[in-house]
Amino acid sequence: MRGALGWIVRYGLAVAIVVAALFPLAWLAVAGFKAKTEVVATPFQFFPEVWRWDNYAQLLADEAFVRALGVTFVGAALFAALSLVVNALGAYAFARLEFAFKRTIWAIVITTMFIPGIAIMLTSFIVVTELGMLDSMSVLVIPGAASAVQVFFLRQFFLAVPTALEEAAQLDGAGPWRIFRHIFIPLSKGAFVVVGATSFLLFWNSYVWPVLTITDPELFPIQQYLATFRSERTSEQGLLTAGSTLAALPVIVLFLIFQRHIIRGVRISGLK
Repeated sequence: MRGALGWIVRYGLAVAIVVAALFPLAWLAVAGFKAKTEVVATPFQFFPEVWRWDNYAQLLADEAFVRALGVTFVGAALFAALSLVVNALGAYAFARLEFAFKRTIWAIVITTMFIPGIAIMLTSFIVVTELGMLDSMSVLVIPGAASAVQVFFLRQFFLAVPTALEEAAQLDGAGPWRIFRHIFIPLSKGAFVVVGATSFLLFWNSYVWPVLTITDPELFPIQQYLATFRSERTSEQGLLTAGSTLAALPVIVLFLIFQRHIIRGVRISGLK
């Protein structure tokens, strides 16, 4: 009896946590089907009196909204790919290669993990301004691609790869680049999925950096577009919630597709 009661309590608590976590997202999606007066109406009503598709249809017909989604998706894909290349190569160098001042450079890299991004925002803006990168896709993709956190994560994963595999490849005449491509990359797919998904999500949700560096409406990422929409059309709450739902949908789909790989990669890396 006591075991059954404990089981009920545990699963009841788990269900309560899931409901609490999903309720805001569910309300956001449902609010997109409401008229603008219903979204903020009192008393609170979860479901609309009449389900309306107008908000979603209007947004999907809005060229600026669709363009913002496209810019964000392309930019996030490029950012994730660049992050994987840069951070994987850096992690491999620190994990397996020997070079001068390796420990000192690694200590510097680790130190940057504790520097808040906002602390270097101004200097980063000055740098990209001097390089003429403002109002371009490059200013969204290149800065921030190198991440000390991701280098650290991948380095820990690479350190766990058996050295016997590397030594066998060296006996066959393989160099560092070939060893990286044929041994480390195939064995690190789970870690790469974690890094790629994290980078994709980071770009998708970025707001402050695009606001500082992008003034061309045709290059607005989705978060910047929604912020502009909110400030210009404050009364269109139904459209805003529908837009927020559509903006969150690709990230949710991405997680559902790769959730098994993400969880496995995090778990394995944590054990190692």
